[in-house]
Amino acid sequence: MDGGGAGDKSDLERDREAEETEDDAMDDLLRDRFRLTAIAIAEAESKKNGMDVAGPVAACMADLAFKYAENLAKDLELFAHHAGRKTVNMDDVILSAQAHQNRICNLQTELTGMRT
Repeated sequence: MDGGGAGDKSDLERDREAEETEDDAMDDLLRDRFRLTAIAIAEAESKKNGMDVAGPVAACMADLAFKYAENLAKDLELFAHHAGRKTVNMDDVILSAQAHQNRICNLQTELTGMRT
């Protein structure tokens, strides 16, 4: 017997935890870069149009854009998986755009109904 207790971790478990930590760090890095880029775009576009965008507004827009990108990626993955593929193709993008447009129409209809 090796005398190790139940709390000892195997090399495989330690490797798996290290990979998860690296994945989390990469996710954070990508999110931060995306946000910074989105903020820079918002500021550049507002400047082109002779306007200013408040910092909190630009940050909010960046967060919304990131959430949209995450949801789009999930939708595309689901459409590809449903079609029995492991690779996303243009059909998945078109389906996602159509589904998104349908959601917007439904939301607008509900909002209009709430106003009357």
